[in-house]
Amino acid sequence: MAAEEDAVAQECAPQRKKASSQDDKRRKKMVPGCLMKALVRPGGGEATPSEGDQVIYHCTVRTLDGVVVESTRSEFGGNAIPIRHVLGKSKMILGLLEGIPTMLKGEVAMFKMKPQVHYGEEDCPVPVSSIFPKDDELHFEIEMIDFSKAKVVSDDFGVVKKVLDEGEGWETPREPYEVKARISARTAEGKLIVSHSGGEIYCFTIGKSEVPKGLEMGIGTMTRREKAVIYVTKQYLSDSPFISLEDRFDEIHFEVELVHFIQVRDMLGDGRLIKRRIRDGKGEFPMDCPLHDSQLQVHYKGMLLNEQNKVFYDTRIDNDGQPLKFSSGEGLVPEGFEMCVRLMLPGEVALVTCPPDYAYDKFPRPANVPEGAHIQWEIELLGFEMPQDWTGLDFPSIMNEAGNIRNTGNRLFKEGKYELAKAKYEKVLREFNHLNPQDDEEGKEFSETRNLLNLNMAACYLKMGETRKSIESCNKVLDANPANVKALYRRGMAYMSAGDFEEARTDFKAMIKLDKSSEPDAKAALLKLKQKEQEVESKARKQFRGLFDKKPGEISDVGTDEREEEPAAEDHKTRGQEQSDKDEAEEPEDPSNARQQATGLFSLFWPAGRRIFTALGLERCSIL
Repeated sequence: MAAEEDAVAQECAPQRKKASSQDDKRRKKMVPGCLMKALVRPGGGEATPSEGDQVIYHCTVRTLDGVVVESTRSEFGGNAIPIRHVLGKSKMILGLLEGIPTMLKGEVAMFKMKPQVHYGEEDCPVPVSSIFPKDDELHFEIEMIDFSKAKVVSDDFGVVKKVLDEGEGWETPREPYEVKARISARTAEGKLIVSHSGGEIYCFTIGKSEVPKGLEMGIGTMTRREKAVIYVTKQYLSDSPFISLEDRFDEIHFEVELVHFIQVRDMLGDGRLIKRRIRDGKGEFPMDCPLHDSQLQVHYKGMLLNEQNKVFYDTRIDNDGQPLKFSSGEGLVPEGFEMCVRLMLPGEVALVTCPPDYAYDKFPRPANVPEGAHIQWEIELLGFEMPQDWTGLDFPSIMNEAGNIRNTGNRLFKEGKYELAKAKYEKVLREFNHLNPQDDEEGKEFSETRNLLNLNMAACYLKMGETRKSIESCNKVLDANPANVKALYRRGMAYMSAGDFEEARTDFKAMIKLDKSSEPDAKAALLKLKQKEQEVESKARKQFRGLFDKKPGEISDVGTDEREEEPAAEDHKTRGQEQSDKDEAEEPEDPSNARQQATGLFSLFWPAGRRIFTALGLERCSIL
């Protein structure tokens, strides 16, 4: 009974009306007798054009006395090129908008139109010359040549694609993919200008202007093995090695069979790190690619990118035929190598061209690879194992996994790979969002571990120059434990690097109040803070020296002579090095301390506001 009532209520509920289009509003202005149709020649089949179809037709316009006003036919002075419109998208006169969907393929019909349904319509979207008799009743003779579903590639309908045979998969070529296709070309009148009757395959690279612009745009919407006709108008017919356009064409119809394309990826966007797929893998991209923390197995051959392309390592020869096994996200292979492998599918073979800074200049370099060498790897991804799912694990097992990942992050931090280290800590913190300790003992261990992870995150952010994020990570620890001295120390360092000297001073003084054993570290930090403030004040005075010493109307030069800056800069460098050595001696419990990094000026110091410029340099951090 309840189900019946719901059904009745649903039927009685007001239905949401589809929003009226501009064409629907125009149709409402039509009155009986303003548009009449007479069949001249019947068409074939039963299908008629519908919205979204591309219609191709010849049109001849006559007065009621039979005088030809305009025509697409050559015998009436036209260019013999039929009109192409996409129903529901192209701008059309109202009479054709209403009349063409009634026609069959091959049909010829005469439409008698009053002015309000052709060019005499108020606010007609189709322009016409001033001499056109738009206020007269006219006859439109239409021959429906063809219609089919079409994809509008360019907004101005200069490039439209008609699919002949559907392709395979979903991937389409884009810059800088390498494409193999069979292509023929005809003028809009049907004259053949390029043929592939012999089965010739044309190879080109997307983005290198090796085919006309409109053709490239259309092929960019095709999938493998797809066959299509791409209609390109003159504004998209650029010169190219494929076809010479010495004879100007108003329109060319390209019949294309996309035989194959090779995925080519510019990994950095500057053309230095290129991944070129040689053999397709299995699965769907990118869903079936390796994730972070996956266990991967690859065979690879490394070559020096020089005239000889000398092979310096081949796992099938130099590793007793055994593949290389490594965990992604742990910095165990060169950065360029891992970036490309993580975009591969199992079974895929790729050729990777890599610059020195993403190859072995920042990674332990094989003895037979010279410094600064450009590398080419041929990589085959044999397979990979997904990272372990923590679902169903008991608390001790989860904490053990968390400890292993954190230790990996600590190693990466010591190696200066701060992004990778941060990713490890982030992974554990994400998993902790779904973990619920069952008793006080578990809760205490959970809270302590989460605090350590956030402190390590703060250290990574500080090394990366992201001081605000470092402060946010410290705040998470202090929200849970306001007396955490290490969080205060690290936040104070972040404040100091950001130029927020008063906040930094407050944190360092709070350390002494909460824990007397931290007093040496806090005092060293306060001394460092004082030096930073003095450096900023000195730089500010030099920068604005004489700015306010001139009389009204006079122009003052801001800044100092470059020669005067150099000794000061050298002196600051020396003092910074001395203080760095002192800090190293005062923090023996932090073996992962790395070299200082410099940042720019973050804020403005003023004698009253105390903020003209920020401190130069990031303070050292340690991983717990």
